[in-house]
Parts: sequence; C-alpha cells; structure tokens
Amino acid sequence: MSLRFVLNPELTPTLRDQIVDLWVAVTNAGGAVGFVAPVTADEVRPVAERTFADTTDGPDRLLVGYAGERPVAVLFFADNRFALSAHWGTLKRVMVHPDTQGRGYGRELMREAARRAPELGWRALLVTIRGGQGLESFYGGLGFREVGRLPAALRVAPGDERDEIVMWQDLATAN
Repeated sequence: MSLRFVLNPELTPTLRDQIVDLWVAVTNAGGAVGFVAPVTADEVRPVAERTFADTTDGPDRLLVGYAGERPVAVLFFADNRFALSAHWGTLKRVMVHPDTQGRGYGRELMREAARRAPELGWRALLVTIRGGQGLESFYGGLGFREVGRLPAALRVAPGDERDEIVMWQDLATAN
C-alpha cells in the first residue's frame, strides 16, 4: 500500500496528538528524532508544540504520509530563515512509525519530500543524522551524500557521544 501525502495539513488537536504519539513511538524504538529513549508524550509535547508553531506561524512546512486515515510518516521542512540560503532547506524529524517498518514508507516519504521541495523554492535538501545507526546507506541510496561530520557532537548518554552526520541532496542531480 502506498502512502497518501498531505503537505501542510490542518494541525487539529487530533493530528497534533497523533504526531506526538508517533514521535514517542519512533524515539522509544531507537529513532534519532531529538530525544533518547525512553520518552513520554509529556516530554515530547513541548518540543512538538514549538515545531508545530513554526509551521502554523512561521516559514516551516509539515509533510504527513497517511496509510488509510492513520498518519504513519512525518517530516518537517525547516526554512533557513536567511535570504542567501533560501534556495535549499533542511528536513527535520524524519519519522516513520516503527510498526510500519519494512514497507518502504521511509523511501516514499523522502521521495515525496524531494518532489515537493521545488514548490518551496528549494533546489537542495540537507538532513542531519545521528552516527552509529547505519542511516548513511539509507540516505545515500536516495541520492544524499555525506558533506560533513561533527565528531562526538551528540551526547546520547554519559560516555556515549555520537557523530552528527550532515547529508546533502542536490535535487538537480538526484536519482
């Protein structure tokens, strides 16, 4: 089953709760989306609400992938807020529900993001990933290339520091 994508859906209270629940599920399954497991909805909600505000009041955009009526894939298009870099943007909080893993939804979500980016005036995409999770090959297979690495930039626990890896996709040369 393919996902149905909606760019900038109305952020109803129900959708907000569903995205927070997705964020918690992804984090608690080991996903690198701004938290370290275990987390609760009460811990995620303040960050989520600030992120939602950037989409409703600011220049950022939300992309939601639905399986039927259920949101199972989400990412945020984060605007650079700087004229000299207005031609590219960052993908943040790239999430696919853990119970739908293995269905190709992550690839669908990223391909839809690349398809939609020109609507935002973007010619390239940036995503940062947490080292140690093997995501370089996933993003590489989608046409991203590593352009930088910040050694030990992310402290996920005392004594457990991971590289933050910067991946770039030039949409003009994308797969």
